[in-house]
Amino acid sequence: MKVSETITQEYRDETLIVSPDAGEKFSSSGSTMTIKVPTNATNNQFGLYDIVMEPRSQGPKLHYHRHMDETFIVNEGVLTVLTIHGEVEAKAGSVIYIPRLTPHGYCNKSEQPIKMTMLFNPGHNREDFFRELYKTLGDRPNDTESFMKLYAKYDSIPLNPEDMIPLVK
Repeated sequence: MKVSETITQEYRDETLIVSPDAGEKFSSSGSTMTIKVPTNATNNQFGLYDIVMEPRSQGPKLHYHRHMDETFIVNEGVLTVLTIHGEVEAKAGSVIYIPRLTPHGYCNKSEQPIKMTMLFNPGHNREDFFRELYKTLGDRPNDTESFMKLYAKYDSIPLNPEDMIPLVK
């Protein structure tokens, strides 16, 4: 099939195909995150990440974002979503959309691992937050002040600054 010259002047060949095992990975506290589509590949429109949470592991506690929305797709397992009204179990196939300014958190209360996909839009270079977060999670003991600075730098506002993330003493 021949493509007209007019069309070839309009389109670009920028398809990004990411294999299942590709992407920068971070691990800590029973959770592994993989950057699948970094924000620099989308002109900061969004960032896409895979997360695997081990059984009985805690993710971030109640927090919100001022400038970005967050969406989770539960691919396997049952994710416990934390809201200001309580907890909701989201089974495989569930989509959780969290508009900016909406307090949320999540954890895995089950005996099975959870696999999910997370999308931030706009992206706001979110992978830089995750790089710093996983580095900070590796520090022993954890320092609440370090987390507060990191959260403030990357548009994550905890509802309870004293109890915002699983800390290791």
